[in-house]
Amino acid sequence: MEEPLIICEKKGEGVSVVRLNRPKVRNALNSELRQQMADLFIQLNDDPQTKAIVLTGGDKVFAAGADINDFLTTSTVDMYLRHSERYWNAITNCRKPIIAAVNGYALGGGCELAMHADIIIAGKSAKFGQPEIKIGLMPGAGGTQRLFRAVGKHKAMKMVLTGDMISADEADTMGLVSEVVEDEATITRAIEIAEQLSHYSPIALAQIKEVANLGVDMPLEGALALERKAFQILFNTHDQKEGAKAFLEKRPAEYKGH
Repeated sequence: MEEPLIICEKKGEGVSVVRLNRPKVRNALNSELRQQMADLFIQLNDDPQTKAIVLTGGDKVFAAGADINDFLTTSTVDMYLRHSERYWNAITNCRKPIIAAVNGYALGGGCELAMHADIIIAGKSAKFGQPEIKIGLMPGAGGTQRLFRAVGKHKAMKMVLTGDMISADEADTMGLVSEVVEDEATITRAIEIAEQLSHYSPIALAQIKEVANLGVDMPLEGALALERKAFQILFNTHDQKEGAKAFLEKRPAEYKGH
């Protein structure tokens, strides 16, 4: 019996670890894997027991991009009719914090997948890149958009036009990743952060994600207004009152997510 293309495990209280599982092809993102990943993120988004998600490809590789064999015969119409944006939207629309744990290659679709996370923990072996230009293509899932917003035009243009890889340390300097650790600590560190977040108010975490993701493309005044409204709304939640009370009473808060 074949192993599943993606594996989900519970780690501690409130943390789900999602692991890509195509090691023989460096976790290449074929349509079947992306569909399964989308279905899983939709499930986790609605799972009250999941407070935070760790996304990884394992100890050796994150994802080396799309399955190139698929490009040999695919036509424009074939590609359009797949509506692959549905797969990515399932991750984009996830209300739970997502921490990517990246070791080894995160190239093409793999780099774009990592950029869908809220926090990226990179092992020292991590290599990021958008090498589509080397096979006569261009990024198609955010490499010319998310990358530009993350690191700025000139750093991003160098990556997408040359197709060259950058190291974990270079990615850290650019602002593409949140933290660099030793390879053996990457997944552990991501789980540690996820466990920390799992003890916070789910509704506050969701509001932070929503406002941050929407506001980044808005004019500043509009984004600040959006932030203020979300801030004000939280004062009518159980979690806000519980958090303030627990702080004053010097005890752990018991958040309910409402």
